[in-house]
Amino acid sequence: MTKTKTEKQARIKQLRKIITYHQKRYYEEDAPEISDAAYDSLLLELKELEGATDETKDSLLNPVGAKPSEAFSKVKHKVRQWSYDNVFTEAELRDWEKKVERYLRGNDVNFASLTYVVEHKIDGLKLVLEYTGGILVRAATRGDGAVGEDVTHTAQEITDIPNQLKRPVDAIIVGEVWLSFKEFERINKVRSKTGEPLYANPRNTAAGSLRQLDAQITKKRKLSFFAYDLDYFDGRQAELAAPTTQEEELKLLKQLGCNVNPHNKKCKNIEEIITYYQQWVPKRGALDYGVDGVVVKVNDIELQKAAGHTAKSPRYGIAFKFPSEEATTVVEDIQLQVGRTGVITPVAHLRPVLIAGSTVARATLHNEDEITRLDIRIGDTVILKKAGDVIPKVLEVVKDLRPKNTKPYFFPKKVAGCGGDGSIERVPGEAAYRCVDRSGDTLNRRRLYYFVSKQALNMDGIGPRVIDQLLDVGLVSEPADLFTLEVGDFLTLEGFKEKSAKNAIEAIHNARSIPLYRFLIGLSIDGVGEETARLLAEQFGALEKLLKASKSELAAIHGIGEVIAGDFYDWVREKQNKNIIEDLLKHITITEVKAAKKSAAFNGKTLVFTGTLPTLSRDEAKARARAAGARIASSVSKNTDYVVLGEEAGSKAEKAAELGVKTLSEEEFIQLLN
Repeated sequence: MTKTKTEKQARIKQLRKIITYHQKRYYEEDAPEISDAAYDSLLLELKELEGATDETKDSLLNPVGAKPSEAFSKVKHKVRQWSYDNVFTEAELRDWEKKVERYLRGNDVNFASLTYVVEHKIDGLKLVLEYTGGILVRAATRGDGAVGEDVTHTAQEITDIPNQLKRPVDAIIVGEVWLSFKEFERINKVRSKTGEPLYANPRNTAAGSLRQLDAQITKKRKLSFFAYDLDYFDGRQAELAAPTTQEEELKLLKQLGCNVNPHNKKCKNIEEIITYYQQWVPKRGALDYGVDGVVVKVNDIELQKAAGHTAKSPRYGIAFKFPSEEATTVVEDIQLQVGRTGVITPVAHLRPVLIAGSTVARATLHNEDEITRLDIRIGDTVILKKAGDVIPKVLEVVKDLRPKNTKPYFFPKKVAGCGGDGSIERVPGEAAYRCVDRSGDTLNRRRLYYFVSKQALNMDGIGPRVIDQLLDVGLVSEPADLFTLEVGDFLTLEGFKEKSAKNAIEAIHNARSIPLYRFLIGLSIDGVGEETARLLAEQFGALEKLLKASKSELAAIHGIGEVIAGDFYDWVREKQNKNIIEDLLKHITITEVKAAKKSAAFNGKTLVFTGTLPTLSRDEAKARARAAGARIASSVSKNTDYVVLGEEAGSKAEKAAELGVKTLSEEEFIQLLN
């Protein structure tokens, strides 16, 4: 949606106001109200609207840090401090490299090719340490880049920071103060017992702990430190030569007695950087510290000096951020979607935004109660969250960016797509609405789409487009009609020839013999998805027994519950649904439920799969786990036994680490199966 000049200027004014507020909350007060990713998203939008680059000299658009607090003595840095600029995609990383190369060659700097050093981008607080003759004389925060806060008294309480280096050198060492997840959890447990408010996250707890007037408080917090840069070095007194590469710098820091992150790596080219990055995306949740990306630096220090800095950042380095799980975007419309069971779901149509590695333009709003809780309106700016393979969710509305004259959203009384006159009704005891008449064309189409889908009868090659054609020409109206089709019927449809028509008939023929759980999935019964269908099939074994089961028998199954039991019981006893089942059984043979071949490792255990596995598809991995007697869950809880991690594991890996749930790689999972 194109903005007018007036709308654009109004948006810029709003963004500048809210970004200024959040910068103060983050940098000065160590009490952020939104995630780093959401803040970055607002800042990116402002830069795009103003046409800013990392060369733009504007402290709001390119912040380095914050003004030092009046509570601490001020320290003027001997070497200016910087903040790395960010890239979020492989394409942006390659563009950054080209820009560095152009800048160097444009300034007559000769080089054959660039090599790099990469490290984890620690989610902590930058600290600048000054040593004279190997003795720590000052520790200061980054502050605004030129002036920081003197925190020597608290830095001396961090065991990772040596008060005396192993060699008598003069040096300015830069690194990151961080707080482990374990220590963060311990601190919050203590605060909970004493009735104090809990801290929001490890990064800001670390910052607040370092910026204490009482050093004993810092000492109790058990902060950690990784050194990663030498801003100044004079080793003549110790007969040590200055490093010529970033790789040598890290080795020298270790030699001097500093704690250096062990996961640094020299990379010959961008491809090796991307490989390193991809290796750590799924594993970041297993680390003891927060990491939100990798920092890439040109290895040759002479080339670093030649590249220099922009208004905010080193040109020779970049932060390649991990896929962001949160972002801000604008709600352009709210539309109601009619599901195959007649339930009405409100869907937010969004300005497309990159989040968790993919572009998102839709997010479910679940129901009317959720819309009311969020007070979400068309035109609102919202914070969106998407972790791994989880469906995008609207976390909150940024009401300070709400346009004037927006109106609350109310459900209509009628919805196109429902049967009859389109009337809808509130589902008793639930927050959902559904169609009063569920016999309409739209619903019937959706049910047939699902019936032939991979999750249900898996009629390969017969998708929504083919179903629409079959319905439009009157060749089918109910699921059982599909089994009466002949090759000639498909030849009358657009896009079909002899071979594709025969393939369609073969796909239908292959679906004539299916397991009970797939048959149940294909019926589109409220609440009966794959996991519920499997539970029912495993418990009763045969369709005949299942259809005769009482509500209490159904509800007694672990994982079913009274609501789903009631919906299933009522559905199979409605006359029209009984007819659907009877008609299908004239064409379909339901295979027996085979007893699971139990494995010692997984029998009775609950598994969660997350991310993309190297060799197994998600469905194949789940099938093998079930065959070994495992139960599959969609979310991680204290009842989860194992989480199997693939690439881009996201928040499920972090949740597993937080709860102490054992994680497995695909290789470890396969080994335990055997």
